[in-house]
Amino acid sequence: SVLPHGNLKCRALFTNLGSKYTDRHLFLSHVISGPPLFTQVTEIRTKEVVDSDNIGDNMEDKFEIGPLVKKKTIDVSFASKIHDAGGSQGISVVSKKKMADTPENYAKLRDKFAKIESSRLEKEKEIIEREQIENDSKEKGSKILTVETGQNKRIVFITHFNVFMYATCYWIQSGTLPYLTKKLGADPVSFGHLQTVFAIAQLVGGPVYGRLGDLFGERTALITAFSSSVLTYLLTGVSYSLPILFLSRIPSVFLHVMQGSQMVVTALSSDKDRAAALARLGFSYGIGMVIGPTIGGLVTTNFGEYAAAFLAAAGSSFSLLLVILYVPNIPKQVQPDSNQSVLNLKKIFSLILIPKAGSLLLVKTVCGIPIGIMQSMFSLIAMEQFKLPADQNGMLLSYIGALSMFMQGIGISAFTSRFSDLALLKFSSISLVVCYYLLSMLSSLQDFMLLQIPMVCSLSLINSILQSSLTKSVPSSQTGTMLGLNMAVHSTIRTVAPTIGGAMMANLGYPSIGYLGMGCNMVVLLLLKMLDLQ
Repeated sequence: SVLPHGNLKCRALFTNLGSKYTDRHLFLSHVISGPPLFTQVTEIRTKEVVDSDNIGDNMEDKFEIGPLVKKKTIDVSFASKIHDAGGSQGISVVSKKKMADTPENYAKLRDKFAKIESSRLEKEKEIIEREQIENDSKEKGSKILTVETGQNKRIVFITHFNVFMYATCYWIQSGTLPYLTKKLGADPVSFGHLQTVFAIAQLVGGPVYGRLGDLFGERTALITAFSSSVLTYLLTGVSYSLPILFLSRIPSVFLHVMQGSQMVVTALSSDKDRAAALARLGFSYGIGMVIGPTIGGLVTTNFGEYAAAFLAAAGSSFSLLLVILYVPNIPKQVQPDSNQSVLNLKKIFSLILIPKAGSLLLVKTVCGIPIGIMQSMFSLIAMEQFKLPADQNGMLLSYIGALSMFMQGIGISAFTSRFSDLALLKFSSISLVVCYYLLSMLSSLQDFMLLQIPMVCSLSLINSILQSSLTKSVPSSQTGTMLGLNMAVHSTIRTVAPTIGGAMMANLGYPSIGYLGMGCNMVVLLLLKMLDLQ
């Protein structure tokens, strides 16, 4: 073994102490320069002497073990010092055979040191590279796509465009549906039954559709949703009798384009930006909601109701093609068990038992009841309370829609970037308590329009945050199912709201809606205080 001369605290591995030891360990504390070489041995262990014949050939230099270890003596063959050509640098050597103090031996030792060091560095580099490859592989396997990458920006853009197309096509055929039912000889009761069939189909399909997206991915879910819309609108276009028109509502059980788009945005957004990202989908939907009825009215007037249905089918087909061509499969951080059934109702409704998820759904239900009733009775309120004709009623709806679009496009992002979700939920609930109380008292249209500014902003804020919080309350492999349950709550309220609202307006009058909203949001404040929603 060799030791660099004059180097304090150097490490030396004695690989050739002598063939007489089969198991030995020497630990050196320091080396003192100058001949002869003195080394303090702090530990030595010997097991077996295998070459005792050569003991007599060795020099009898004695090394004594430190005071804390049982004293033993060992034989060290030779202690030499090898210098370079200039004689200024030297290497202390302990070896069985004596080495000549020549520049050639010095060069050989230096070469050995260089090879040992080079080998060590290569091994360290190989270990570092292997660990880096393993880490990169793990990150690539578990990475959740974010909207910073160019591909994902394209996916988000296509998703927003498809939401706009979906809203446009939906309102094209929805606006013409009353005229088509009348043309087929249906009375208002039959039209109400048709709407009930659609609401029930949406209610049943929401959770199942979400489960489909969790098991097979967002791309499959969007393809299913747009295929359902194409089939629904085509059947509407060939509905020459009421039974076929009712049959056209059945494929709408999977007509959940908005829910599928929310699943895509949820997968591509971070927890911090999710509420704003989901709200921007509402902005895209609002644009289609404004344009769709206008296009539907023009097409119906000039070409008939069936042409409007076929136009909606063509628009949905174009969106379906965009999904097939440009929306890839989005990897999930936790892969779901694909062997489980889509119709596993136990798995679907087990999410309600998650404490935070169940609490958020309860809050959404309580705060959604009054606004659901108000929306279902809005046209009646505008006509009875404010005496508005049909054209001014439409303008009032456009005004509220513009407020909602502004809040979803800009306002929610500004709020969520500065305040916590829980603080915004409490603020929105307090604001809605005041707004509903004022709603029960006002009687003029101007006051009603002014009140819509804080009311619409608070409703948009609380709905977006609740929706975002629901997706955060479950594993990423179950966000689709949770969005489906969220949609089911909305569909349930929308189904029962007209009946409840009609009874309230007939028996208690318009102010009762304001009192109901005030009471429900006070309950929401109490729930936010009692439940653990952090």
